[in-house]
Amino acid sequence: MAKKIFFITGTDTDVGKTVVATGLLEAGNQQGLRTAAIKPVAAGCEDSGSGMQHADALQLQSVASHQLSYQQVNPVALNPAVAPHIAAREQGKRLSASRLSGFCRGLTLLPIDMLVIEGAGGWRVPLNNRETLADIPKQLASEVILVVGIRLGCINHALLTAQAIRSDGLKIAGWVGNIMDPEMLRLDENIDTLKQLLAEPCLGVIPRLSDISPQQVATHLTVPD
Repeated sequence: MAKKIFFITGTDTDVGKTVVATGLLEAGNQQGLRTAAIKPVAAGCEDSGSGMQHADALQLQSVASHQLSYQQVNPVALNPAVAPHIAAREQGKRLSASRLSGFCRGLTLLPIDMLVIEGAGGWRVPLNNRETLADIPKQLASEVILVVGIRLGCINHALLTAQAIRSDGLKIAGWVGNIMDPEMLRLDENIDTLKQLLAEPCLGVIPRLSDISPQQVATHLTVPD
């Protein structure tokens, strides 16, 4: 079984979940951990000639030390760049938490030390009329890493998301601040407020980087114990 299973969620879409996920994988690699990654469902995939693929999933595939096929990394690849349940419905598919968590559970049987699961959008993204993406880490009993997009409004978004994760009975292994707006007024004060109000540890703050390679991002992150 994987020793560490982390579900990466965010305070919103496009806040840097993939940046953090690949940085975390690289940090794990540098510690000698055997790593694997999965993005169970991705919307906004394009046909590259090798079938439908998503840029985020390709990045995860390239950084993880345990080599997996694209199908294993992104088992459900949807075309329209819209909410997954809408994209699935338009393509005549139905998403279920049990099926998606099953793909993840299969990877925990590999000879790895850390599995990184990247969500889609935020914590309450619907899968169908009854389930959300949050049901995947709930079924896996995995720990959660919260990516906070540092920009105006981030404190409210972070506190609400953290509250929702805790109310679902899951442990937050830590949070990562990803600076989206380096010109944000009182930037440092906002980050300090998050550190004071979020009980869980800050695993790092990623500045606005010209080089967002996993190697560079890893220098700003700590892998949770």
